[in-house]
Amino acid sequence: MCGICGFVGRADGPLIESMTEVLAHRGPDGEGVKLFGSERGRVPAALGHRRLSILDTSARGAQPMAYADERYWITYNGELYNFRQLRAGLEADGLRFASDCDTEVLLAMYARHGERMLDRLNGIFAFAIWDRERQELFMARDRLGVKPLYHAQHHGVLYFASELKALLRALPAPSIRHSALAEYLTFLWVPDPGTLFEGMHQLPAGHCARYSNGQLAVREYWDAGFEVEGGASDAAWAERVRETAQTAIRRQMVSDVPLGSFLSGGLDSGAVVATMKGTTKKVTSYTVGFSEEDLAHEIVPDDLGYARRLSRELDLDHHERVLRPEIVELLPKLVWHLDEPIADPAAITTYLICSAGRERLTVILSGMGADEIFAGYPRHLAAQLTRPADLLPRPFRKAVRTSLDGRLTMGKPGRLRGPRRNAMKLLRGLDQPSMDRYLTYSSYYRPEELSRLLSGELRAELGAYDPFHRHREYAARRADDQWLNRLLYVDMKTFLPCLNLAYTDRMSMAASTEVRVPLLDDELVELAGHVPPGLKLRRTTRKYVLKKAMEGVLPDEVIWRPKAGFGAPLRAWIDEDLRPLVDDCLSPETVRNRGLFDPAAVQGLVRDNQAGTADNALRIWALLVLELWQRTFVDQNSRA
Repeated sequence: MCGICGFVGRADGPLIESMTEVLAHRGPDGEGVKLFGSERGRVPAALGHRRLSILDTSARGAQPMAYADERYWITYNGELYNFRQLRAGLEADGLRFASDCDTEVLLAMYARHGERMLDRLNGIFAFAIWDRERQELFMARDRLGVKPLYHAQHHGVLYFASELKALLRALPAPSIRHSALAEYLTFLWVPDPGTLFEGMHQLPAGHCARYSNGQLAVREYWDAGFEVEGGASDAAWAERVRETAQTAIRRQMVSDVPLGSFLSGGLDSGAVVATMKGTTKKVTSYTVGFSEEDLAHEIVPDDLGYARRLSRELDLDHHERVLRPEIVELLPKLVWHLDEPIADPAAITTYLICSAGRERLTVILSGMGADEIFAGYPRHLAAQLTRPADLLPRPFRKAVRTSLDGRLTMGKPGRLRGPRRNAMKLLRGLDQPSMDRYLTYSSYYRPEELSRLLSGELRAELGAYDPFHRHREYAARRADDQWLNRLLYVDMKTFLPCLNLAYTDRMSMAASTEVRVPLLDDELVELAGHVPPGLKLRRTTRKYVLKKAMEGVLPDEVIWRPKAGFGAPLRAWIDEDLRPLVDDCLSPETVRNRGLFDPAAVQGLVRDNQAGTADNALRIWALLVLELWQRTFVDQNSRA
């Protein structure tokens, strides 16, 4: 992977070098800039690039790269998994290539087909192409948003970059967009195309943009579809899923540098490593775990035990780390790398496992994505279990919720905390319509709770602002689809690119590694859209068709084990290691000085969490991360 940046409408060599420098962690293997002057009335522009060498590690793959007598110039971050097939087709048409990298193929595809070439790409990417003849910039991002691309316009200049911190080198002191703040608190992240920075935007997944004559035109070039196919047996579907998944995994193993995989000992990562093992003799895998002390508040299955057994059975070159991170020292660093506050502690685990894997690997395959396309999350099951509630009058459901609200508590640490937490979450959406109930399961504040948290001034400013408006827009697009596919579509447009793929990119790049997601390969995602919903969620079994597909490939104990979420022992950290930092960052004085929240409401969250009457760990974590983010990026006396 790499870091890209640039601008159109300004001639400034030191600026493009500064923007490129701040992305150094994304590409420690090389750097390059290209300036386009304003002579003879031309529009000035600049491209910057930091290189993490994966394919053709020679100087021939350096960027920015030119093509067609230097008419087209590209800065590109990503991998094209079908570039060899694309190259063969172009060579059959008489084109010749000077390198063995996918960058040159991508440029040639654009020169030959224009933006229509996006329909032919299978890969993960974010890139910008400057057309010197037409004096315009073309940008695009992959279908599901694995790789990021941000942009902003200021004083007639368009700026773009892989990370927001590079844009900060070119723009005035940043400020917070308050509507995005409500979204961040509700979800722990901000839906695209907005960001928490006022005036800075993200190109959404599956979109491209053209900047010409001072105007930016953005369009969606790809959208997920659900054209369900009937008639085939369960066994036939399982075979199609297995063949397509294994083909995708093998396709994404192309690399000129060391490549391995994460291994949690679960279904998704197990499917990846088992397929890799069938392709090459040596497969290097990494697992991370936490100490018994850190897991005292988290009752989860033993990933390390499952991973050890699977690694022995598959004869992997397996490595594991039992981690006790210095979280107080590590957290500010990761806040800087995340750019925007993302309050999912899984980001920390991702950074730690990528850092451990960097000892031997540059490219790491992940099992991420199967939950979004095959219905693997507990909230998908919760949506199914609560559908009968719609048959009951809403006033009755509301009466049940309000009567039980407050009676259910977390209690003391132990095995009952998980079931209690799930019951409390289930209760929160009981009185809502089906889609609103699902959104409640995907969020951390009901509207009235969020209102109480905000300061009086901010509460008045936001009024009846709906943080779910993007989710509702996507749900409306699929109003005629079966209910489960409708939920999966919303997840694929919001939760997947804006949370899971976002922190995976930032944290892997912080460790200068590339993470690939073969279970989100274009062909597998397309196939998943054809699979009948009843094969994704079969009664209480999530990802049913993928589990059936892996029978005979993985041990049954791995396929049918309880799902363990990828995260970190946040509740233990909040109670112990992070407690002094929480007391400092969320003190009444600090909160009052910020002017965003009601100090008493914040103290109430902390107090109830410590007493065990509520599970506010993620709410507290979100506020803590937000305060550290403001100190890093917003405060006037801070340099990003």
